[in-house]
Amino acid sequence: MALTVFLSSLFGLMLLGMPIAFALMLTGVALMVHLDFFDAQLVAQNMLSGADNYPLMAVPFFILAGELMNAGGISQRIINLAVSLVGHIRGGLGFVTIGASVMLASLSGSAIADTAALATLLIPMMRDHGYPVPRSAGLIASGGIIAPIIPPSMPFIIFGVTTNTSISSLFMAGIVPGLMMGAGLVLAWLWVVRGMEVKLQPKASWAERRGALVEGLWALLLPVIIIGGLRGGIFTPTEAAVVAAVYSLFVALFIYRQVAVKDLMPLFVQAARTTSTVMFLCAAALVSSYMVTLADLPQQMNEMLAPLLGHPKILMAAIALLLLAVGTVMDLTPTILVLGPVLTPLAVSAGIDPTYFGVMFVLIGTLGLIHPPVCTVLNVVCGVARISLESATRGIWPFLLTYLVLTALLIAVPEIITGPLHMFR
Repeated sequence: MALTVFLSSLFGLMLLGMPIAFALMLTGVALMVHLDFFDAQLVAQNMLSGADNYPLMAVPFFILAGELMNAGGISQRIINLAVSLVGHIRGGLGFVTIGASVMLASLSGSAIADTAALATLLIPMMRDHGYPVPRSAGLIASGGIIAPIIPPSMPFIIFGVTTNTSISSLFMAGIVPGLMMGAGLVLAWLWVVRGMEVKLQPKASWAERRGALVEGLWALLLPVIIIGGLRGGIFTPTEAAVVAAVYSLFVALFIYRQVAVKDLMPLFVQAARTTSTVMFLCAAALVSSYMVTLADLPQQMNEMLAPLLGHPKILMAAIALLLLAVGTVMDLTPTILVLGPVLTPLAVSAGIDPTYFGVMFVLIGTLGLIHPPVCTVLNVVCGVARISLESATRGIWPFLLTYLVLTALLIAVPEIITGPLHMFR
């Protein structure tokens, strides 16, 4: 009965158009009423605890780092480097998109920020060189969702905090599947570009490539610093976020000099607005998460799925189908906050590695960012490219299909993730 109250309250409030944060909070209240111990003070305490969390301090700093990277020219130099290396080959701007997506993913950890930067810079270039805009939009959106998988990743931070999973382990475990996503896009683009008649970029000289590399070197050093610091135990993920923000500020102000001191306040305000949205979601989610625990919903889920507990791969496939369905109506962060605390104990009881499960949870959840109707990332590209969502949806299907095949592979062979993770441990 408690599970019915939880699901009907949450999805009922969402269908009424209520913002997800308030829907999460009121779902917790509905469970309180159902269990007959409503206490307004308990709601306030849980909301405060949801935001008062040290690891979550990484979120505002990574958001700020992303704002500084885009405004400070770091994203532009990453794309310039990719253009100089592969822009001249057939379909080169598509490969530039994929390469830049992987490199930017290792800098910001935000799918929307990376996608906006890529779309703003590359859509006009691809349109001018004869690339079909819907297909280009689909590729850019697909590349943008690599950001939540390759560290640093804000969804990994939220998942780690919500489910008490090691954030450092999630970061390390995301490297291989993130690179596989990039490789999958390369294969899909090779197939897509066969019939395209496009203009080629002029081939860059070695001097131009060397110049682009030197210009982009400061940007390329950031992921080395973050991954090296985490792997070497020099700093925690939260401290890594501070390092990323300070480093981005230094490069934007004193190296590339595309941001002046007077430009900082609008950047700080924008980062604060984005942070407030995420943190309020986390605060409200703890109310429902607390009540989910008290109502013993994970145990009820265990009983429902008991026949699958002895078959981890089948259980993982069932959870994947559930997450794909939820992704059609819910964004990634709310999906993590709502289902993470419910499904993670279930996965662990079935013998699934919690870090592997966290990576797969986020990876599958990101697919909802590019398939309708929610498709937040795809909508960003549509806005920049000025095309309809229907056109972009037609353009994205080869890349979405590639990700689904990759997901199936990672479910069938979990050692692809857990094997390298043991080496890091």
